[in-house]
Amino acid sequence: MDVEKPLWGALSQGGLSRPSWPFALLLLTVLAVLSLQITSNAVCPTWAGGGGLRQEKTLSSASGGDSQPTTCAGFFREGPERKVVMSVADFGGVGDGTTSNTAAFRRAVEHAVRLGKERGGGARLNVPRGRWVTGSFNLTSNFTLFLEEGAVILGSQDPKEWPIIEALPSYGRGRERLGGRHISLIHGDGLNDVVITGENGTIDGQGKMWWEMWWNRTLKHTRGHLLELMNSNNILISNLTFQNSPFWTIHPVYCSNIVIKNMTVLAPLNAPNTDGIDPDSSTNVCIEDCYIESGDDLVAVKSGWDQYGIGIARPSSNIIIRGVSGTTPTCSGVGIGSEMSGGVSNVVVENVHIRDSAAGIRIKTDKGRGGYVANITISNITMERVKIPIRFSRGANDHPDEGWDPKAVPRVKGVFISNVVSRDSVRAPLLEGIEDAPYEGICMRNVTVLGLGASAKWSCEFVSGFSDGVSPVPCPQLQSNRSASSCSFS
Repeated sequence: MDVEKPLWGALSQGGLSRPSWPFALLLLTVLAVLSLQITSNAVCPTWAGGGGLRQEKTLSSASGGDSQPTTCAGFFREGPERKVVMSVADFGGVGDGTTSNTAAFRRAVEHAVRLGKERGGGARLNVPRGRWVTGSFNLTSNFTLFLEEGAVILGSQDPKEWPIIEALPSYGRGRERLGGRHISLIHGDGLNDVVITGENGTIDGQGKMWWEMWWNRTLKHTRGHLLELMNSNNILISNLTFQNSPFWTIHPVYCSNIVIKNMTVLAPLNAPNTDGIDPDSSTNVCIEDCYIESGDDLVAVKSGWDQYGIGIARPSSNIIIRGVSGTTPTCSGVGIGSEMSGGVSNVVVENVHIRDSAAGIRIKTDKGRGGYVANITISNITMERVKIPIRFSRGANDHPDEGWDPKAVPRVKGVFISNVVSRDSVRAPLLEGIEDAPYEGICMRNVTVLGLGASAKWSCEFVSGFSDGVSPVPCPQLQSNRSASSCSFS
């Protein structure tokens, strides 16, 4: 399915590509005042300012019936012009689909670091038309990786070109992580002002050999991501196709101000753990106008794993997922968790289309996770042939080691779901909270699930909230008039 590609800048209107400085200052002031006023749903101190993202829709609609679509792309701030422009071919690269270009990419980035410092403004590395095989390589700050039309970067089929580094047990899945992990194909740590873009170029992880090792249980360490950025700020990823990742495809962890826009992410529908986009312990993230086909979640918001995520306490917050479409036969269109131990708050999911999938919107938690999920706004969702359109699940029994605390239970409060239509569904929504930690403030309005048999019923346990205009009739736990006052849909 094609998705709309808005032409407007962050919160801009009409023909302006970017708001003027006085207007931007006024807008920021309005947002600050609104975020201070809306605090009634907060569940913990780390959620200070909660509700600001939910007000974005109010601001756009307040301008009148002819208001233009908004975009969250303003999370990325355009840096200075790249004064150094190079080609990977200048460093011995050969785009014949066979020759290894690992050394060429690494030399090019090292050269960019040096010249960028000497001349200022950073550097741009062009990848021309061709098929450029490479192992893992790092990016640098103030840097643009640009794939020209017809350019394809291919992940090397030699595992030695994917180095193993020390594991980070605070995120991710699989016990093998604790024994080390293969570095991602493209990697960055501690970066600022990075752009990965092009003219519809492709980055292909050639992940089949990794999937086969996982299937055959011969994998000694975990697989690498296609793109992983850590501890980085002000990142733009746009106008490319990422495909066949060995593991998760795009993984920003401990990052801020990330824009992932106009991307196509593809993997075979049976490829294991090939999540599309996984913001992890990150803030100010915009995922917009992307098409994803995956063997796992299309988008999954995470923030750390059990006692490690609790200890590091780096939440994911201020995340907008808008205009995403795609399919996954085994997992969810948009998921939160299950690794959410650092906390997840202030998430907006809107204008999403999910088809032929196991689940539509899903919140996944477990005992041992701790953390919280708070102030989640989900609206304008369409689904086709999705087995379970809305699911809250528990009890995955998935832990990094034996050190997890069964008394560390998550807190879930303030989930606002509105304007959802699911056609040809198999089951009614399934909402399973956790004993001793019920999910509170689950608010639903205008939710319609079509195609169910006459005997189909919602299944709810350890949840409470309010509903209005929901069909079929929801479970009694979502019919409490006492919860109505806390269900404010902006």
